[in-house]
Amino acid sequence: MEQTKALNALEPYLALTKSATAPRAAADLVTQATSNPNTYVFAELLQAPQIQGLSQSPEYAPYLSLLEIFSYGTFAAYTQALSSTPSLPKLNDAQTLKLRQLSLLTLARDPHNLSYAALQRALGLPDSRAVEDLVISAIYAGLIEAQLDPRHQTVHVSSVSPLRDLEPNSIPSMLTAVRSWSGRCSTTLADLESQISAVKAAAAARASEQAAWEKTQTKLVEDQRKSETAGASTTGAHGRGQSRLLDAAVARLRGGNAGQRSVKRGSGSLEPGQEDEAMDLDEEEPDDGESAGGVGGSSVGKKLRASRRKL
Repeated sequence: MEQTKALNALEPYLALTKSATAPRAAADLVTQATSNPNTYVFAELLQAPQIQGLSQSPEYAPYLSLLEIFSYGTFAAYTQALSSTPSLPKLNDAQTLKLRQLSLLTLARDPHNLSYAALQRALGLPDSRAVEDLVISAIYAGLIEAQLDPRHQTVHVSSVSPLRDLEPNSIPSMLTAVRSWSGRCSTTLADLESQISAVKAAAAARASEQAAWEKTQTKLVEDQRKSETAGASTTGAHGRGQSRLLDAAVARLRGGNAGQRSVKRGSGSLEPGQEDEAMDLDEEEPDDGESAGGVGGSSVGKKLRASRRKL
């Protein structure tokens, strides 16, 4: 946007070059163009034949040198040229401000050399306050985007407008700088790609480990469930078998205890010499029963037979 505005501001002076056939008219055109507050590029004006014709006039040739300084030079270059070429035109206030602003654009290429002291020396300013005023004017003119740091006495430039013309024979050095920058970009991109690949590989490894762990965990859970189910069925079968064994053992114990009680009762109540008498009594009891009746005798007979089996 600033470059288009500067080119539009230069258009009237380009049109006037067609009628500036005299060296004096061409020199006046240079003074007017460099004093305009909106003109910052001068390459097309510098290439005009009428302006280039000033080199053939010893009196007005310094105006051509002055336009070259405004096109791609600096304030320090003007000061040095003024000392070697006394005929170089003196700058008015508007030209001085503009040349310092354009010089600030050139100095901003090196952000590490933008201290107040360095700018004061390079731009021929009296003090730090003058440096700050110049930077502020450049910011309001849209030439740079910067911040002042009075505490550290430095200027932080974040953006510079492309409003400086190329110096003759400067393209090879620019190409070298661009190739160097391109090489650094390629190296940085390669490093980023390698880091991205490493991150992706690490993420894939973590995902594989997570999947393996989940698979192992699922298998362990299934195995645990199967073992619990098998244990429950085995425990039920053992319980039923144990119940049958316990019932059989209890039955045997009950039968053995009953026999022992019968033997003890028989051995404890009768002596060996009295067994025959007991048997005789048992045999005589049916006579008593028979006198009592048929039914009673039958029941008494059953009792006697049971007593004999016990004996």
